[in-house]
Amino acid sequence: MKIIWLGHASFRLEIGDQVLLVDPWLTGNPLFPEDRKDEATTGATRILLTHAHFDHASEVLDLARSLDVPVVGQFDLMNHWAETEGIETLGFNKGGTVALGDVQVTMVHATHSSTLPGDKALVSGGSECGYMIAAEGHVIYLSGDTDVMADMKVFNDLHEPDIGILCAGGHFTMDMRRAGYAAKTFFDFKTVIPCHYRTFDALEQSAEALVAALSGVDVIEPEVLQPIEI
Repeated sequence: MKIIWLGHASFRLEIGDQVLLVDPWLTGNPLFPEDRKDEATTGATRILLTHAHFDHASEVLDLARSLDVPVVGQFDLMNHWAETEGIETLGFNKGGTVALGDVQVTMVHATHSSTLPGDKALVSGGSECGYMIAAEGHVIYLSGDTDVMADMKVFNDLHEPDIGILCAGGHFTMDMRRAGYAAKTFFDFKTVIPCHYRTFDALEQSAEALVAALSGVDVIEPEVLQPIEI
């Protein structure tokens, strides 16, 4: 498996027989070199979306069309896009599991918000979520944008993830200290990869507090387009 950070909360996951683009925000992403967009997206089989905010969803429709791949995500938004945008989608909801080839993806709860710009006001973009992604003998917990939740204990009991991809930048989501608390209190990760940080001045710029909180866990600060192989 290869976990490739594309900056902010965007990832390319090469797992099982799938290449999943997660929340792919490439154009306008301050951390992503736009001249390497083809490298990041070539061969993608599906796009996986956690919620509708611009820094996660603004490029999804264009990529779905240009790559000719389905978008997978929360039922209400996926149905809306299928009807209004003419793209292929797979919509499901929290607690549900779908098979993407030989990769099992379960949608789990997150606590955040999810809106789209409308003509006169923001409109609902469905419901924010995270995912458990299982293949190759591993389970990845992809938190999406969230704060710490007691639900995380249930996630661990049911799925036993060994890899955590955790939002940890603060301001809009849990910060490094809170992400460290969540990982230590509710999970038994072997590997943790922080994201949703370093992009803007308002966000944390280092994972130092996360590393300090997780003695014995391999905390990997990702670098853009440098594969993490597990």
